[in-house]
Amino acid sequence: MTASRPTSASLSLGIDIGGTFTDLVILDPADGRAAIWKESTTPDDPSRGAITGLQRLLSRSGTAASSIGRVVHATTLFTNALIERKGAPTGLLTTAGFADVMEIGRERKYELYDLFLDMPQPLVPRPWRHEVKERLAPDGSVEVPLDLDGVLAKVAGLVEQGVTSLAICFLHSYANPVHERMAAEAIAARFPQLSLSLSCDIAPEIREYPRTVTTAANAYVRPIAETYLDTLERALKQAGIPGGLFLMLSNGGLTHVAEAKRAPVQLLESGPAAGALAGAWFGRHAGLERVLAFDMGGTTAKLALVDDGEPLVAWGFEAARTKRFLRGSGLPIQIATVELIEIGAGGGSIARPSELGTLHVGPESAGAQPGPVCYGRGGTEPTVTDSDLTLGYLNPDFFLGGTMQIDPGPAAAALESLSTRLGLEAGRGAPGIHDLVNENMAGAARVAIAERGRIPRDYALLATGGAAPVHAWNVGTKLGVSRVICPPGAGAGSTIGMLMAPARIDRVASRNEALGAANWAEIGATFEALEKEALEIVSGTGADLDRRNVRRLADMRYVGQGSEITVPLPETLDAESVLAAFEVAYRQLFGRTPPGANVQFVALRLSASAPMPGAGETLRIGGGTAGREVLKGYRRVHFPETGEVETPVYDRYALAPGVELDGPAVFEENESTFVVGPGARIGVLPDGSILAERVA
Repeated sequence: MTASRPTSASLSLGIDIGGTFTDLVILDPADGRAAIWKESTTPDDPSRGAITGLQRLLSRSGTAASSIGRVVHATTLFTNALIERKGAPTGLLTTAGFADVMEIGRERKYELYDLFLDMPQPLVPRPWRHEVKERLAPDGSVEVPLDLDGVLAKVAGLVEQGVTSLAICFLHSYANPVHERMAAEAIAARFPQLSLSLSCDIAPEIREYPRTVTTAANAYVRPIAETYLDTLERALKQAGIPGGLFLMLSNGGLTHVAEAKRAPVQLLESGPAAGALAGAWFGRHAGLERVLAFDMGGTTAKLALVDDGEPLVAWGFEAARTKRFLRGSGLPIQIATVELIEIGAGGGSIARPSELGTLHVGPESAGAQPGPVCYGRGGTEPTVTDSDLTLGYLNPDFFLGGTMQIDPGPAAAALESLSTRLGLEAGRGAPGIHDLVNENMAGAARVAIAERGRIPRDYALLATGGAAPVHAWNVGTKLGVSRVICPPGAGAGSTIGMLMAPARIDRVASRNEALGAANWAEIGATFEALEKEALEIVSGTGADLDRRNVRRLADMRYVGQGSEITVPLPETLDAESVLAAFEVAYRQLFGRTPPGANVQFVALRLSASAPMPGAGETLRIGGGTAGREVLKGYRRVHFPETGEVETPVYDRYALAPGVELDGPAVFEENESTFVVGPGARIGVLPDGSILAERVA
């Protein structure tokens, strides 16, 4: 960016707080120029690291704080609160007989033969789960009136015990919220300091267990979210930034602070969702319709499938799993989220011997403090980053563009110590860690892609995050993917993705009705009400409603089935058109439809989005190629198929579009390093992305 900035507040700032680094990007939407900075995350107070990084970025880029017109933010703070059980003291108010729903769950074991199964622990302890006298029928009619005096007595006891946040989840409130709203009104009047979360607002859907868990999760993190967002807004104002703060949601869209405070459970996957959004954005600009968005940072690695330029969206996910890669071992959260597949470890993941004496990597991470051994901050156990440095993938004199010094000596010593403990030959520890991590990621990705009816070779692998460009080529080899792409600014890809994101709100209404008996007037009215609610929130972000996109969907299934699929609905809502849309979606997943089976609605969904002002259409990083040497030099780099090879190292910023090279090659930029193995044809695309294609 140039030394002088415009005085009007025209720039956008993105802040993504990860487990190891906090990424900051300032974008000028007028011409796509971007300045990037990575700051070590401060776990004790994440906003402190963010503000420190902001001050350094403003200084280095010559940007005036007063020129920043909006701030977009994603954070893992709320997810970490669930994982570490560091949320607010939370109580639950529920219908008589349903206090143990959170522990009964689905009465299903995620590992059938494990006699010592570790199930996810409820967010609300049993003494703080209270039952009240009330009951609704499935159609929403009142069977037992609400006992308000009993409600207030129960809540008074919870407040005396130190509860500061309360989840209210009554039976069948998705069909009729009357009892939850009556209870909330009375509680708010008597206990105004108590934070309230109602299931009819947070998750108005069938199935008691996930609905209760989602509402409790919102209550658990809501006081933390309110405090954190207030603190961050105040710090940004003190830093001289006039622009408003917007939050990245798990669905890949943005919202304003008030909505984020009301339902922070929607932010649980905000950072990873931004990575998927970046993969989709860069994929579209590279002319690719099918992309595997591979995001690997300091703590985890995730994958998202992008079809026709858009990441897949799911309507629920699991948080805080007791076994990271086992479905059913976490807390079911009913929110709209970009469909993310956790496939492996991150750069800071620790390598150590397993109980069986074999090499094991992760899930424990060295994080930002103490970090990998090479950081020199007190870390003693080798990590993936230490392995990558020892193998020659990373330049110790150009880590984070030379702003952070890393030392290969202690890293090599820690890896040799690990090799000795494992009984391996000298020098085998580093390649073993790298290959194991890549194999774990490729294996998990292979299964997840197959479960969605896709084939890896039909996709291009697009790498974002500080560590993904280092590992992408070898992961792609194991997956059978022939094309690997590293976009400009890949190390801060999630933050760039946030800055390009639209405002988006998803809403749902339960609808248990057979397709043949559907009341289309009522269904249309429900969609109109959902659209009005969603657009009111979207308009609060300042998004361009004239260019809004509203999608109507429905959860549907065959009568008698226990699960449903989400179907995009046609513009014309009638039985014939909707049935045809359902059957197309069903065949895509299962290959055939059962003859003569009846279809029913389970829920109606609406997604409303609109472009945000300040979102760019182009991206320019690095200031051009004039006067820069393309070839920086050579160094010995280890490749699985050849061993160590003297490999050319290129300045990423000096590469002009149209340049063609052959692998092996290493491309260095400030925030990441792209490593390409032998047998590759490499080209620079018009948008600055590097495309490596396997030819041998």
